Amino acid sequence: MLIRDLKDCAEFIAGDGSILREILRPDKADLTIRYSLAHAIVRPGQTTKPHGLKTSEVYYIVAGEGVMHIDGDTGAVRPGFTVYIPPGTTQFIHNSGKTDLVFLCIVDPAWRKEDEEILQQS
Repeated sequence: MLIRDLKDCAEFIAGDGSILREILRPDKADLTIRYSLAHAIVRPGQTTKPHGLKTSEVYYIVAGEGVMHIDGDTGAVRPGFTVYIPPGTTQFIHNSGKTDLVFLCIVDPAWRKEDEEILQQS
């Protein structure tokens, strides 16, 4: 049995600028899962860097409010919303609220550095 407490997961700044904690990743534990699960925070008024993954990703919004951007489409998000991000798309999220935007990220197959590209902002 594996039970993890979020506070025991190391916090770091991800390539897109969000504050991230990896909860589950098959190459970091003896897990027979295909996906990775992370907890992300974007501070009020901040926007993650545009980036793309070769794999699919899902965001589940836990707290706060924001605007999701995927290949030029935008949509407002708030707690309880789920966002599917297709592979090969350009994505970023903006925290439009006054509190932290908190969300879970599921990447399938599991996130790998070589599958992510941080794009230059123009």
